[in-house]
Amino acid sequence: MTRFNALIIALALAGCHSMPYAQVSVQGGVLVGPNGMTLYTFDRDVAGSGQSMCTGNCAVNWPPLMATMAPEGTDYSLIQRADGARQVAYKGKPLYYWSKDKMAGDRTGDGVNNVWHLATP
Repeated sequence: MTRFNALIIALALAGCHSMPYAQVSVQGGVLVGPNGMTLYTFDRDVAGSGQSMCTGNCAVNWPPLMATMAPEGTDYSLIQRADGARQVAYKGKPLYYWSKDKMAGDRTGDGVNNVWHLATP
């Protein structure tokens, strides 16, 4: 594989995590991202602080829901992460996916380390 092809693939994959407008919906009583995957909140994030406490390896395991524009609705906003990227928040709490959820409807991250919870409306 050439470096150019590797760059194109990397850019395409990066685009999967950051969308201009993140459509969040409710399915089965929980918030889900535009891909239908369950969203979570982190107890160490302070609602309304505009910050995410999940960085580094944490963000690898709990990928943030990224966007450049907040979803429609007064309960949604964007926070700016330490790297300058923008993450979707619900009622001031940043939203995350769980890397071990493999398909839409999975909810295996609820209760992990007693600090991760299903994002509910």
